[in-house]
Amino acid sequence: MRRVLVLGGTGWLGRAVAEAAMRDGAEVTCLARGASGEPPAGARFVRADRSAADAYSAVGVAWDDVVELATDPAHVTGALEALSTRAAHWTTVSTISVYARTDRAGDDEDAPVVEPVEPVEPTQYADAKVAGERATRRARGTDALVVRPGLIVGPGDPSDRFGYWAARLDRGGDVVTPVLADRAVQVVDVTDLAEWIVRAGRAGTVGTVDAVGPSTSMRAFLDEVQAATAFDGRLVAVDDDTLLAQGVAYWAGPASLPLWIPLSEVGFARRAGRAFLAAGGTARPLAETVRRVVEDERARGVGRVRRSGLTDAEERRVLDVVRPG
Repeated sequence: MRRVLVLGGTGWLGRAVAEAAMRDGAEVTCLARGASGEPPAGARFVRADRSAADAYSAVGVAWDDVVELATDPAHVTGALEALSTRAAHWTTVSTISVYARTDRAGDDEDAPVVEPVEPVEPTQYADAKVAGERATRRARGTDALVVRPGLIVGPGDPSDRFGYWAARLDRGGDVVTPVLADRAVQVVDVTDLAEWIVRAGRAGTVGTVDAVGPSTSMRAFLDEVQAATAFDGRLVAVDDDTLLAQGVAYWAGPASLPLWIPLSEVGFARRAGRAFLAAGGTARPLAETVRRVVEDERARGVGRVRRSGLTDAEERRVLDVVRPG
């Protein structure tokens, strides 16, 4: 039986990887602090602080695949030092946020990445991920898979970026959107990504891969959300200058319009994605992911407090500006 070690198997993606590996027939161990929750049923759980000198002493002696999800470069380096010689295959999960430029559509894995500013802190997300990638290459050379996912979406997403739109349209009424012309959305379903990571480990896939699905227009994305929610309200497109003047933020977080990015950063949602397909990556239809997310948002509560998006009061403020009286 294949043995898979997931470093961080209690968070959202890590748990999905652990579940996918078990569905694939592997014996799975998850090593984590457990602050994000518990690992899936059936996985062995090793609770450990990865900053401790003995963090990896209880995980075992040999692994068919190790999947690293950490952002902290010190944790990545420590795991490699402790476990690399015991792992037949190594996967480091990075991010497309490592790229230095986001203004060009169609870029691939050969595009330049940011140069980390020392000392690299985990809060410097892109810098930290680049440092983790480089630590992986120093330890494993070309014998490792570095995965750079795009926006990961699906049921259970803790960021609320994709789910904001499913919940907001499900509630109906007038909905503030950015001007949609030339806006794009590019996502990868969490289940598709997790299952590919497991398949790639089993196949011994190495190299660097942008794990992204097809790019689609934001208009087409919202069309899918409208269809899935039976939305009968009105989308109110507001120009960027007005949104910014009203304190609306790009992309994610409080008081934001999730997935909205400046037109100058079009490349962030229009990466090539050829290597992912060539390596056996798959992307389910966007409509299916949207349907899954709508069901999940309804189960979790479409009116709940969330980490990203506009509150009702914030949205009303914008609407009052663009439709006075």
